[in-house]
Amino acid sequence: AGIGKCVAMELARRNARTILACRSRERGQAAVQEIRAATGNPAVLLRLLDTGSLASVRAFAAAVLREEPRLDVLVNNAGITGLPFAITSEGLEQTFATNYLGPFLLTNLLLG
Repeated sequence: AGIGKCVAMELARRNARTILACRSRERGQAAVQEIRAATGNPAVLLRLLDTGSLASVRAFAAAVLREEPRLDVLVNNAGITGLPFAITSEGLEQTFATNYLGPFLLTNLLLG
């Protein structure tokens, strides 16, 4: 939703192979279908990713590196705010993990 979906829509409109990295399979698949219908670009894909989980970030990055011949653009857009204090299963504060550590790790893993 929001800025991320608009960016994905514009990339797909420019005929880019576009991977939507989403926490929710249902919402992500709905966005994929909407973007494909609006742009006519069948190369819009959904991959599950929770940037609040470093294990999820590592698995996503490994899959991208294994499956994609190249990566030209990475848009780190996900973020949360206003949640009550919580600790992830990996022992990290949830907001910090989701908004900073996950995207930082993802970017560095994808640098190759």
